[in-house]
Amino acid sequence: MSVNDEETAARDLAARVRELRLREGWSQVELARRAGVNPLTYALFERSGRIALERLLKVLAVLRRLSDVDHVARLNEVPASLFGPAHKRQRQRGRTTSKKAPA
Repeated sequence: MSVNDEETAARDLAARVRELRLREGWSQVELARRAGVNPLTYALFERSGRIALERLLKVLAVLRRLSDVDHVARLNEVPASLFGPAHKRQRQRGRTTSKKAPA
């Protein structure tokens, strides 16, 4: 993922959180107060997508969306194809040498 993709993803997330805030009918200041986040920090998040993870989690908790984060990076949901074919041959360690007949 390139830096541009990460920035776009952050801005998209901020836009979705903004939409959730607006559905609640809260101002930026009100959501920040409820989450225990500095209002300037929250306003910056909505503009740029930049926010510390702990603060984002507080915001999502107030919006009752913290459980949505639970599926991110769960190992049991990673496609098996990421790990390669299941029938892949195991490498053997050490050297194979032929035995010499006793003299």
